[in-house]
Amino acid sequence: MSQSSEHLDPRVKRTRQLLVQAFFELLSAKDFEAISVQDIAEKATVNRATFYDHFPDKFALLDYTIEDSFQQALRTRMGGATPAEPEGLRRIILALCDYLEELGKRCPKHRRQFEPMVESKVKALVRDVLLSSLKCPNHPGEYPAPELVATMASWAMFAAALEWSRNKLQPSEDFAVTVLPLITATLQLPVVPSIK
Repeated sequence: MSQSSEHLDPRVKRTRQLLVQAFFELLSAKDFEAISVQDIAEKATVNRATFYDHFPDKFALLDYTIEDSFQQALRTRMGGATPAEPEGLRRIILALCDYLEELGKRCPKHRRQFEPMVESKVKALVRDVLLSSLKCPNHPGEYPAPELVATMASWAMFAAALEWSRNKLQPSEDFAVTVLPLITATLQLPVVPSIK
């Protein structure tokens, strides 16, 4: 299910978009437990077999929506920035803020229910992004335990963004600048002032 959306056949993308849209529309009216695969298929105007061609169950659809939505937020924010460098970290923090804010808008009554699944999935995605950058031969830092460093940084970034999304005491741009020194310390990177 983690095949990137940008590499999918246009028909598959369209069907998945219909299923995701139907899923969120149903979430605005029903509890997650009360939503059936049949409900989702009918709302998306596809048959159950088509749903099962894409997802084994509604939990897999939820997992897909979390991953796809966060990946979109990340692509939008990252541009060409290197993830394990200060500007890339700042952009990851902003993507996390964007994603959590959007999640709160899309399904506010289910947010707390989905938080554990969102947290687990998104931390793993951020870890993978950081790890690929830390293991890059061109990266100047040497990490004896890049997996551990990437895990610690991803957990710290997610926790900070989650706290921001609950309280929103400052704009996300200011928040990212505030949090950046803590994250760069985890990665042992020098803090480079960001240019706004």
